[in-house]
Amino acid sequence: MTNEPTSPFNQQPNFQPPQGFPGGAMGGGFVQMDVTTPTYFVQMMGAGDRLFSVGELMQMAKVRAIQPSTLVQHKDSPYPVQASTVSGVFSSREWITAMLLSFFLGALGVDRFYLGQTGLGIAKLLTFGGCGVWAIIDFILIAMRNIADVDGKPLA
Repeated sequence: MTNEPTSPFNQQPNFQPPQGFPGGAMGGGFVQMDVTTPTYFVQMMGAGDRLFSVGELMQMAKVRAIQPSTLVQHKDSPYPVQASTVSGVFSSREWITAMLLSFFLGALGVDRFYLGQTGLGIAKLLTFGGCGVWAIIDFILIAMRNIADVDGKPLA
């Protein structure tokens, strides 16, 4: 047995994570996001603390249970965002743009071209919006948010 002086360099430190780091005593600090499993809390009545997948959010958007302005929060994120910012839930096409195109150029089928429905756009163009009747019906449907884009997603 040797009588070497004890110094801090000879000892193995018992490392404890500092306060505020993941795994630290307070549990706060930096947030690690799990992007492989995108699940979200939905801030609406009756949702509680249940996590929803992106597929479930898409179904909720189709049946109008959530709107583009509904706040959702990723399970690992400290802040909520609008549901329209979650990729794949709502269409990349805007509702207000579709409304304006339908009002001003609906008889020419521009609104249907914007929604990606080129076949209906051509038919609407050739019939001049069904002599105006089809254009009016489309305007009302878009105003009521009853028209989806070519992928079946509701307009953002």
